[in-house]
Amino acid sequence: MPETPEATPDLPPRELEAESGENSPLPHRKPLEELRSRRWFGPADLRSFGHRSRAMQMGYAPEEWTGKPVIGIINTWSDLNPCHVHFKQRVDDVKRGILMAGGFPVELPAISVSESYVKPTTMMYRNFLAMETEELLRSHPIDGAVLMGGCDKTTPGLLLGATSMNIPAIFLPAGPMLRGNWQGKTLGSGSDSWKYWDELRAGKITDQDWLGVEGGIARSYGTCMTMGTASTMTAIAESVGMVLPGGSSILAADAGHIRLASESGRRIVEMVWEDLTPQKIQTREAFENAIAVAMAMGCSTNAIIHLIAMARRAGQDIGLDDFERYSRKVPVIGNVRPSGNAYLMEDFFYAGGIRALMNEIREFLHLGCLTVSGRTLGENIEGAKVYNDDVIRPLSNPIYGEGSLAVLKGNLAPSGCVIKPAAMDQKFLKHSGPAFVFDDYPSMKKAVEDENYPFTPDSVLVLRNAGPQGGPGMPEWGMLPMPKKLLKMGLRDMLRLSDARMSGTSYGACILHVAPESFVGGPLALLKTGDIISIDVDARTIHMEVTDEELERRRAEWKQPEKRFERGYGWMFSQHIQQADQGCDFDFLRTDFGAPVSEPVIF
Repeated sequence: MPETPEATPDLPPRELEAESGENSPLPHRKPLEELRSRRWFGPADLRSFGHRSRAMQMGYAPEEWTGKPVIGIINTWSDLNPCHVHFKQRVDDVKRGILMAGGFPVELPAISVSESYVKPTTMMYRNFLAMETEELLRSHPIDGAVLMGGCDKTTPGLLLGATSMNIPAIFLPAGPMLRGNWQGKTLGSGSDSWKYWDELRAGKITDQDWLGVEGGIARSYGTCMTMGTASTMTAIAESVGMVLPGGSSILAADAGHIRLASESGRRIVEMVWEDLTPQKIQTREAFENAIAVAMAMGCSTNAIIHLIAMARRAGQDIGLDDFERYSRKVPVIGNVRPSGNAYLMEDFFYAGGIRALMNEIREFLHLGCLTVSGRTLGENIEGAKVYNDDVIRPLSNPIYGEGSLAVLKGNLAPSGCVIKPAAMDQKFLKHSGPAFVFDDYPSMKKAVEDENYPFTPDSVLVLRNAGPQGGPGMPEWGMLPMPKKLLKMGLRDMLRLSDARMSGTSYGACILHVAPESFVGGPLALLKTGDIISIDVDARTIHMEVTDEELERRRAEWKQPEKRFERGYGWMFSQHIQQADQGCDFDFLRTDFGAPVSEPVIF
């Protein structure tokens, strides 16, 4: 049988004594009395009697929890999340590993946040999941956590919450799905959806062809198999130190994923005894590693928002300037769609996976950073090999000479915006053209279907009121549809601009995350149809050719759109969501807002 290159390296066994911290081979082993769960189950009082009796009510014997860490498994499975369908079984594999290592596993379901189905956008609920994760861990007798996620917003949501709670935690990625297939052609989720939709609109394929694409593009459980936001964020989770070595690129349908689940369960028990918490792992250097890896992989534009939020939850002031610094020096070597032109995550896995890619760019990494394995990043990737150097290119032969993303600034986006140069027609790297401005998605969609609308190849298609507050929730509208008129001319790209996000599987000359957003009065709100927009990606500039005096006149006439919500979670979201350049976290969840951790009173 062929070697599975991404299998996690064997780790030396560690003898763990469940009853006592004495004579442990592990340095700094936590005493049994310091387990959080002991406060619920340990004391000889009436309240703890109630906790123990209710555990026995569920069929657990005292021997099952006495002297053992209680491990919470935060499971984002649901019947409406195709990326996580296998989590219904994988949770049992995690439990098996926890039991093997002498822990007591308990499953705590959390909101699933399925990218495919949740409206208006999953970004509305990333912070909801983060809050739920933090409070599930805080309010229950939990000593450590396995975080089960992978579909785009679940990875940052789970990690945000676990970081703020700061008990030992390990992330278990869902894993990418298998390659798609239609008529012998390899299909990539998302990327080929957009591609063949344009071909259908241009009259190049039939409705029957489109049905074939629909049935062949997603052939197994797991996340998108392009280098979309899901694979970007699980790679970031690993490179920041929160996933076992190689775990982020193991395919969901591979038996290695079952073994990864069990190993994650075994390892979290050790981490509890070692008191290895997220704050000890997630240093500034660890987040710089994540930025370098993201740039080399051809990452999703969403990486910027999520990584900034994750870093700031860990007390690390990572911002757009850090992304720009690494963008200038780390080239794209992951030849995976949409930045690459041929391969998918299955190919990346067989080519050596994330460990091999990190080993290729080790000169840009802080190798001494600690990870959940208990070892350094350098130790985790030592000896990792590339098995196909067209999928994972050497630094001497990148697919793009700079990093995956570029941050532009100017009078249209004073707080920055982002573009993905590796996944666009290179002729738009420096471009000027007249804007066609739309205030809502339906009016823009109607215009691009109108073949008489006066779009030209030089036009800049603009959508506003699609940011964090305006969307609401900053939906993935940023890959604005190409006008049908231009498609029938044979064109497949144009400059597009918005304060929205776009799917990590998207591509094209799309400028995103314009900050501040138009809904709160950012300069984008002052743009008019016919204004000339100029960008220069090499110079990292974006500018609307409008005088300061004219902008001030327009600002005086501007009126804020009506608020999106009057009650409930949506109202809270609108009141407290930060802008894209700040990571779209809630302002009251910042570390500088107050102490990140407080324990419940047990009475």
